[in-house]
Amino acid sequence: MLETPERAPARRVEVRRSKRRTRTVSAYLDGDTMVVLIPARMSAAEERKWVAEMERRLHRTEVRKKSPARRSDDALLARCAELSARYLDGKASPVTVRWVPPMRTRWASATPTQGTIRVSDRLREVPSWVLDYVLVHELTHLLVPSHNADFWALCRRYEKTERAIGYLEGLSAAAGLGITGIDSEPGESDGDPGDAG
Repeated sequence: MLETPERAPARRVEVRRSKRRTRTVSAYLDGDTMVVLIPARMSAAEERKWVAEMERRLHRTEVRKKSPARRSDDALLARCAELSARYLDGKASPVTVRWVPPMRTRWASATPTQGTIRVSDRLREVPSWVLDYVLVHELTHLLVPSHNADFWALCRRYEKTERAIGYLEGLSAAAGLGITGIDSEPGESDGDPGDAG
């Protein structure tokens, strides 16, 4: 399940104590693990307090990094125009881009013949760079319907493609969704006739 802005996500925590660290506490994400660095002399109660505080801080940072495109279909369409101009020489111009209820087998889909893109509501809370990848992927399908070499050459113009694919695979696995890719191969359907994937 995706996190909501109101609460921090449940994640694995690893606390590392350091004798060299005397006062400061810091934290960072390593995959799905939050690593908290604390002074070795800190008590168990102080450790719990700082773990909770660092979880809140990291969550606030993640929320701030979420895309404004998550707010509406119009915002999605505007973001697609920006991404098309930046990565696809402005050649991909969808007629509509809309949020849809969660799809069973994929994160998003495009119908090149109609110029439409549908994005699963499951992606509303992902970091902006992940949503941007999904949008570039679907925009590329408006130009190249299949997942061939030409498709991937265009799609990989987005510099975080591999990282975003890894993020989505991890998200699917952690939530038990069984989603193995962004979209289907051409001709496959997810209950929406005409999906090119």
